[in-house]
Amino acid sequence: MPEAIVAEDLRKSYGKGVLALDGLSFTVPAGTIFGVLGPNGAGKSTTVRILCTLSRADSGRATVAGADVTADPQGVRRRIGYVGQNSGVDKEATGRENLLLQGRLQGLGGAALSGRVDELLEVIDLKAAQHRVVRTYSGGMKRRLDIAMGLVHRPQVLFLDEPTTGLDPESRAAMWGEVRRLSEVEALTILLTTHYLEEIDRLASAMVIVDRGRVVAEGTPETLKRRLEGDTIRAQLAQAAQSGEARACAERLGLKGVRALEDGRVLSARAANGAQAVPGLLSALEQAGVRVDEVAVARPSLDDVYLTLTGRRIEDAERSAAQEAEARQPTWGR
Repeated sequence: MPEAIVAEDLRKSYGKGVLALDGLSFTVPAGTIFGVLGPNGAGKSTTVRILCTLSRADSGRATVAGADVTADPQGVRRRIGYVGQNSGVDKEATGRENLLLQGRLQGLGGAALSGRVDELLEVIDLKAAQHRVVRTYSGGMKRRLDIAMGLVHRPQVLFLDEPTTGLDPESRAAMWGEVRRLSEVEALTILLTTHYLEEIDRLASAMVIVDRGRVVAEGTPETLKRRLEGDTIRAQLAQAAQSGEARACAERLGLKGVRALEDGRVLSARAANGAQAVPGLLSALEQAGVRVDEVAVARPSLDDVYLTLTGRRIEDAERSAAQEAEARQPTWGR
């Protein structure tokens, strides 16, 4: 299968001490929905900006649909569509007017453009609302229009950078269906960045996990989860102060991957058979005087994969990134 995107050893820093990409590399086969999973601040958006020629890497090499992002940026732009985190639609124009304007900016016109707009309005289910002003659209409708604007010129590769951020769960699920359908109807390669675990699970046929500007794992969602043998056990402790005793109990029982999460309020561990391991764990915790409010057993998730690889959950990594970003702000800007 030909390669739609190749990123090799990309490095990018911003100012002093802010390393966004640290030797990031991956390859995207043509015709796939490829997921880039990681917390905010992991380097996902920086990677997309470089691949879309909106930014330049300090070093490394990348090609998109056969065009080099540094040597042939115009060639890349002709071959791609880009949907950023923030909507790019004109809210005072109608849906149809937005698509016509985008087409003209791409050098299209006449009957060919009008026909393409008709086709896209049908595909994204906005035909009935095409003459309404966009400010009257729901959040999900606006995002579908954003995606359609990235498709007007029939790109080979579509970049979706956190496409469902800010949407409610129902709209997010509907958007997943639209993305899958567009991939089939338009015969696209789609690169999707997200920090939503379920989004990758539902959509991606291949993926990478990014942490601190580097790829820490790659494969399909299922193969990555299968690397973690057995079940995940999570015990909600009555007192976070007892996390040390809880960890010691779990380790003495031979459980793997024992960690205290959520500031010590949750004990996480893995066992070959979670259902069989739970009674022994609860007994050991009771003997040690550690009270448990709740315990759950589940198959490994992508969050468990991320935790195993980095020692942090995605939500904890996002919290740390937000704190680091705030600390870098000048005091007069807070």
